[in-house]
This record gives sequence, structure tokens and C-alpha cells, in this order.
Amino acid sequence: MDTAALLQEFSDAHGVSGYEDAPRAIAQRVLEPLVDSMRVDALGNLITFKKGTGDANGKHRTMMLAAHMDEIGMMVTGYSGGFLRVFRVGGSDPRTLVGQEVVVHGVRDFPGVIASRPPHVLSAEDRKKTPDWNDLYIDIGATADEIEGLVTIGDTITLRSSFVKLSGGYAAGKAMDDRASVVTIALCMQELAGVTHEWDIAAVATTQEEVGLRGAIVSAFGVAPDAAIAIDVGFGAQVGVDPNISIKMDGGPCLSIGPNFHPTMYQGLIDVAQKREIKIQSEVIPGASGTDAWGIQIAREGVPTALLGLPLRYMHSSVETVAIADVERTGRLMAAFIQSLKGDIELDAQAKE
Repeated sequence: MDTAALLQEFSDAHGVSGYEDAPRAIAQRVLEPLVDSMRVDALGNLITFKKGTGDANGKHRTMMLAAHMDEIGMMVTGYSGGFLRVFRVGGSDPRTLVGQEVVVHGVRDFPGVIASRPPHVLSAEDRKKTPDWNDLYIDIGATADEIEGLVTIGDTITLRSSFVKLSGGYAAGKAMDDRASVVTIALCMQELAGVTHEWDIAAVATTQEEVGLRGAIVSAFGVAPDAAIAIDVGFGAQVGVDPNISIKMDGGPCLSIGPNFHPTMYQGLIDVAQKREIKIQSEVIPGASGTDAWGIQIAREGVPTALLGLPLRYMHSSVETVAIADVERTGRLMAAFIQSLKGDIELDAQAKE
């Protein structure tokens, strides 16, 4: 499996929250030969299943792997002459949007550009301000008479930014958050192809994370796993980001510590990483993680959950950047951890005393 090629295909695909058809089709194609079954649920989550051997008594337990496949974007809210008025879907940041190319998903896909008033016509005070959504519009080159026949209120808009390989094994694209993590799941399942593992695996590409973790919540309820690992992105070290909240690029996946994450899952992944000599780092998240792990943890009667974070620079922009080696390390770590599982995960630390 060519990691860079798969990152490119996933990142270049278009699919804002609630409209994930294109990335889901890629995930279906990639995962189909690696799993025993797959289905799409009512919220569009892709839920795949690979059976393990079960323990000596024939009991089967399920490990859920989850990464979201939606991306941030925009939606058409109105017209202004031949121009489109828009608002965010997810965490789109207007500071990063002026001058960007987009794809408007109307009666067909239209290339467009995001524009605002030229600086020459702004007052001195307005030049100091960050553009807000009322200052932005999209131009697809249509006239006022044409626009309503081409684009409908509610049509989605995605950034048009191609994947690019950078020096040092880095890569940038518009939707590494969180499709790079979907790639880690594919790499994990490839590692597990043809090897024995006791636990069953439910590998899930979730929907609508950027607007409220919705896919994770319902898929975890449907899968009812015995334990879970969510994979998302974390703030990779870069200029302007507090080093106290950032993680090292090319330093391996980041394992989170906090009330959202089960300590036994945390320690188990640390132990496997050390045994397999896989780079890993840790991050403290003392409150809500804002990731699929937050939704999975409280599904049904509760799920022991861990969170692996891919270091990523320039989050929620058109040039989200990852180290390809971190993607591959994360896939290997999950595969090794799943192979290491024998019987129940010991959840009660006092039971060992």
C-alpha cells in the first residue's frame, strides 16, 4: 500500500460533513479486500468488520478503530448578484479563505474563487480587521441571471487545494484532518491481513465529526465494542503555536492522557510501542478532547477508549501538513496492539494487587 498515494487520493476527495460519499467510496474500495464484511449505517458511517480467532473458550471481543472522513467546508446561503454568499460547515476559518480556489457542488462541480473587497477600497480601520463571513463571497463567473439555475441554496463548497509532497517526508493537503487517520486504519488492517489476532476488529470511517461527533456516537452504539481507539490529528509543532499544547512532527503518534481516555488502554499502547520500538509521544487533555473518542467513550454503558493523535501543522487550512512516517507508525502501532490482546483488557488496576 503506497501511503503517499493513498493520502493524496483521500485528501483530494471532496466531502464536507454530512456529504461524505466520495471519501467513503475510497475507504470502501481500500478496505474491502482486508475485511470480512462492511456496511453503511443511517448516518453514512462505513463500518467494516474483521473476525478474530476468539479466546480459548471461544469468546469474542471487539476493538473499534474510528477516524472521521468528513472535512470542513462551506454551504451556499444566498445570492448577491452573480456572486454566492456562504457560511461555514464545521470550523472553516475566514482568515485563511480569501483568495482560495474552491469547488462549488451545484448542478455540477463549478470551480470558483473566494474574494472580498480589495484593500484599496477599505478604510484604514477595516484593513486592521479579520474578514468575517459577510465580507466574503464566491465568484464562479456566472451572471446574476444565470447563478440561480446553476447553484442552489444549501449546495456545499469545498476547498480546491491539491496534495503536495514536501521535503523531509512531509505532505500537505486540504483534508488531512482527518483522512490521514483513515489511512492509518487502512495500514493497520493491511498489517493484520493474514495474521492471527484474538480480538475482532470493527474499523469505522465516521461522519460528521466536524459538526458534533455524530457519526462516532451512533456507530459506537451500533458496534457496541469492548474497547476502542479513536485516531485524529493534534497540533504539530510550528511557529506561533504554544509548545505546551503542540506535539513533535515526525515524533510518532501522540497518545492522550485525561478523563476521556482509559488508563489501561493508554498503558497498553505505551508498552507495545516500546516493545516494537515505535516512536510515540504523550499529551495531556484534562477536559473534553473534541474528538470521536469523546463520543465513543460514553456509548451504551461506556467504552474504554484511547486516542492516538497524528501531529499536523496548519489545522483547518488548505495546507494541512503531516509527516508520512507518523501515519505509517500509527498504523503499525494499532496492528501490534491488537495482536497483543489476549482475553479481556484488565480495566481495574486494583485487580492486579
